[in-house]
Amino acid sequence: MLAAAVLTATPSANADNKRLNDGVVANVYTVQHNAGCTNDVRINLQLQLAAQWHTVDVLNNRDLDGDLGSDGSTVQDRANAAGYRGSVAETVATNAALAISGIEVINQWYYNPAYLTIMQNCAYTQMGVWSENSLDRSVVVAVYGAPAEHTLPRGSA
Repeated sequence: MLAAAVLTATPSANADNKRLNDGVVANVYTVQHNAGCTNDVRINLQLQLAAQWHTVDVLNNRDLDGDLGSDGSTVQDRANAAGYRGSVAETVATNAALAISGIEVINQWYYNPAYLTIMQNCAYTQMGVWSENSLDRSVVVAVYGAPAEHTLPRGSA
């Protein structure tokens, strides 16, 4: 019985990654509001799935460290395949170590002018973040979404 209790009390890596992923969303919210945005940033599961696919791809393909997937897919391709409708952008952070902190992620993105522009874009009101780790590499991908406008057909309420 004691062994079972010890096993269930051990925190999982997934819980730590969830904390990191949620922290990235909170940090992007802060970056947006420091840039003058007034919107909320909400987690979108379709964008999270697109981020997960690319994170796993980058982790397993050492030649990748940017937005293009090993199959030639773009962030828009992956978001569309996950069912998201709207325009998207992506930021990718890699670290040659078992772990990466939220501060390291934001610093990589904040000091990259293209990534900072993405983070500061008030139109991106939805996000999906995913992180994965191996013994010698950590990858974090954030996919930002600006939802497509939904218009009702004429005559509907």
